[in-house]
Amino acid sequence: MFEKILSLDTQLFVYLNSFGSETYDGFWLIITKQITWIPFFLLLFYLIYTKIGIKKTAYLLLFVAVLILFTDQMSNVFKYSFKRIRPCNNPDINTFIRIVQSRKSFSFFSAHASNTMAVATFLYLIFKKQFKYFGLLFLWPLIFAYSRIYLGLHYPLDILAGFLFGAITGFIMYKLYQLAIQKNFPKGIQ
Repeated sequence: MFEKILSLDTQLFVYLNSFGSETYDGFWLIITKQITWIPFFLLLFYLIYTKIGIKKTAYLLLFVAVLILFTDQMSNVFKYSFKRIRPCNNPDINTFIRIVQSRKSFSFFSAHASNTMAVATFLYLIFKKQFKYFGLLFLWPLIFAYSRIYLGLHYPLDILAGFLFGAITGFIMYKLYQLAIQKNFPKGIQ
């Protein structure tokens, strides 16, 4: 059963990866870099700051930093436990897939997917009532994670597991944040 799931995962990866073309490689290489998203992060920071002020924003950023650190390190624990080779290093498929970028580390699960989904979930749960279209925030992890498939670095299952881990971790951090806010800022985030 497990082998069948991995086989379907590989087939789906090959299918999704085949949509790439040299014309768009540069675009997806830009998308996959965290530095590219700095204007987006600054916009988020500004929106959050205007809603809750500098002190609470700094407090929130501390939770975001811990969240990213935790999801990133847990993805490494999983990667070195499962030791699933990346598609770009898989000799069964790397001769016919598009490899735009290569890494030597393991594949399961995607830190990019878990980090972005954790932060998106955490922020969404906090600010969904303050911003009308805040659900659009989830486009960020979707686009960011697809770049990993496009470039030949992750299988879809790596992405989905990263999303699941990130969503659960983001929810747990949201609950911890609520408790901390109630204790340290009795009037809440408004």
